[in-house]
Amino acid sequence: MNTNSIALTQTVQKGGCAAKVAASELRKILSQVQFPPTHKELLVDGGLFDDAAIYQVTESIAMVQTLDFFTPILDTPKLFGRVAATNALSDVYAMGGRPRTAMGILAFPIATLPESVIVDVMQGASDVIAEAQATFVGGHSIDDDTLKFGLSVTGFVDPKKIWSNTGARAGDALILTKPLGTGTMTAALKRREATEQDIAEAIESMGTLNNVLDFLSDDLASAIHGATDITGFGLSGHSMQVAKASGVTLRMNSKALPAFDKALAFIEKGFLTKAHRSNAQYTEGSIDVESLTEMQKLLLHDPQTSGGLLLSVSSDKASKVLESLRGRYKKAAIIGEVLERKKNWVEFV
Repeated sequence: MNTNSIALTQTVQKGGCAAKVAASELRKILSQVQFPPTHKELLVDGGLFDDAAIYQVTESIAMVQTLDFFTPILDTPKLFGRVAATNALSDVYAMGGRPRTAMGILAFPIATLPESVIVDVMQGASDVIAEAQATFVGGHSIDDDTLKFGLSVTGFVDPKKIWSNTGARAGDALILTKPLGTGTMTAALKRREATEQDIAEAIESMGTLNNVLDFLSDDLASAIHGATDITGFGLSGHSMQVAKASGVTLRMNSKALPAFDKALAFIEKGFLTKAHRSNAQYTEGSIDVESLTEMQKLLLHDPQTSGGLLLSVSSDKASKVLESLRGRYKKAAIIGEVLERKKNWVEFV
């Protein structure tokens, strides 16, 4: 069987971060579980839906742990592997850390797909892990009905320099590093209404590491007070989680939100996912979107795969931070500000 003749998106029902369990349903499930007591060294856990856990090892070293996996969001195996790995590595960057080791998580239908598919998936992942200056150290695999792939990633961060979703401060500016719209664009691909070439802008973005520290001086990096990466719960869901965790309100300018060139056109054509609806339900009553058009609302709820970082940055350094990031992230933008707590957790104006 020729690997190039296989459209991976046609082998699964849902792809990428749009395949996540709906946030409201996940919270309901987790609320019924009695988790073990935490250790005093555990600085960040999953209680506030942050991007990764952080465990202090020494006074100057903390370990960052995360994992992420999903079904194919692209047809080309090597591109899928790259995007899945980039997405998993992003959680470490979102905490202000740097990834160091990665372990693969693989479910593979041995009876229906040739081994060349998983070779290409693993190679795509290996290439981007190398770019992150991390090491691929092993993993676990099972024979399953559908292909699933991702990584468990370990990184390190200085405990005094952690970025978390609790760090947004009133007066900060908000920077988004990547454009929105991967959900609708990959939905068009899965429906065979677009090719990978048609959504090349989104594919390039999804395969770009969120290693923003490489583009910031220590002075500018220290101006970032908090962060999260925008993935399956959309800008609406992840920004709401930041606001709740930090006890503030985020006000965003809908006209300043960066989007892929074809994103709104695809939304208008109805290329949507189940997550567009579940993200709207998750944030209903907590965010103010009354002034927005239906198309703008759908863009906010669009489930991102390997999306950008939302950074809460000291307002006096925000322009310089943005200027430095634009060298890698061409559509990075200042999209709003952090306010003292108001009626709604997030206001889109």
